[in-house]
Amino acid sequence: MIGIELEQAVELLSNKINLIEDYEEVELEQALGRNLVEDFYAPIYQPPFNRSPLDGIAVRAQDTVGANTDHPKTFKIIETVFAGMASQKRLGMGEAVRIMTGAPLPEGSDAVIRQEEVVFKGEEAMVQKSVSPYSNYCYKGEDIQKGQLLIEKCTTLTAIHLGVLASMGCNKVRVRRQLRVGLMSTGDELIKPGLPLEEGKIYNANTTLLAARLKELGMIPLILEAQQDDPDHVARKIKEMMPQLDILLTTGGVSVGQKDIMHEVILKLQATRLFWKVNMQPGTPILAMELGKQLILSLSGNPFAALATFECIARPVLGKMSGQSYVYPVKAEGVLKGAFNKVSKKRRMIRGLYEEGDVTIPYEHASGVLSSMIGCNCLIDIEADTPNILEGTNVKVIKL
Repeated sequence: MIGIELEQAVELLSNKINLIEDYEEVELEQALGRNLVEDFYAPIYQPPFNRSPLDGIAVRAQDTVGANTDHPKTFKIIETVFAGMASQKRLGMGEAVRIMTGAPLPEGSDAVIRQEEVVFKGEEAMVQKSVSPYSNYCYKGEDIQKGQLLIEKCTTLTAIHLGVLASMGCNKVRVRRQLRVGLMSTGDELIKPGLPLEEGKIYNANTTLLAARLKELGMIPLILEAQQDDPDHVARKIKEMMPQLDILLTTGGVSVGQKDIMHEVILKLQATRLFWKVNMQPGTPILAMELGKQLILSLSGNPFAALATFECIARPVLGKMSGQSYVYPVKAEGVLKGAFNKVSKKRRMIRGLYEEGDVTIPYEHASGVLSSMIGCNCLIDIEADTPNILEGTNVKVIKL
């Protein structure tokens, strides 16, 4: 067997880190997807007053008793109240207030008759049926009671949570700060997108790919430009970068070639190697080290291999650090449509499309190929020592 098992790698790394407890206060509009750091109790009632749910007239229900088409009741309209206004009057016998949706109900009223059921004549309103007390009546605190626990600590805030907080007059909220994840690619062959492509060079796709993925997961990527294969230089850059970071991810330089410098970088950093190689493909030569109390995960330089190990190994670690449940990989099962005609001696992750329990495989699976990931939304997790997989076989997937 080459390397430790995937689950062992995740467990080892997870035991090395803790939840980031630091928090920051942010504007409500910036809090989507963030974790609340304290219980939120309602500071006010919602609605903050008894109000009308529709346009009509506010009356005393007892004054409508006996009203019908043959003997309508006539009310004197003493005021008109719109949303945003507050009536200063109290209803007496036979009086009504014309009221609009959302407006506070005047004192003395206990029912609202919808506008379509009222005949207006000047300053009078005729009602042809009786109503029960508290018909069309929204109570103060009907939605939320003052002092009520609204949102528990550690909740990941959704659009609904933000709407509720806004209804409480809240414009800022304390949330766990976002993880700061460093990204560094190594390789003499790498150049920055946008520059002319020189002979023998390739554009650095890994940094862009992983930075975007981190943003999708609600984290802050801090990017260092691609570094040449110089162990002293890379070690120095890492030392400079680490104080700003919670964790560092690098790509490239982890295999067994002359330019696979990360093994030498460990020595120059005086870091502790936690493991090298995981029994899976692609991404076997992932290297994990600990510098002080911080983790550095060095992934393969091949784009799909880097993505696969990020999803399978880095994500669970980032999930624990961030406290965000949605960061953790989500696993499912599906039925394979089509066949996979390769023997998997090691545990293998291949790209796929998961739709309503069906799993299909694109045309290309090489670890250096990224384009065939377009349209894919999962990794198919194939156990070691699995022969070719026939159509209709149940397979395990990791959703992206």
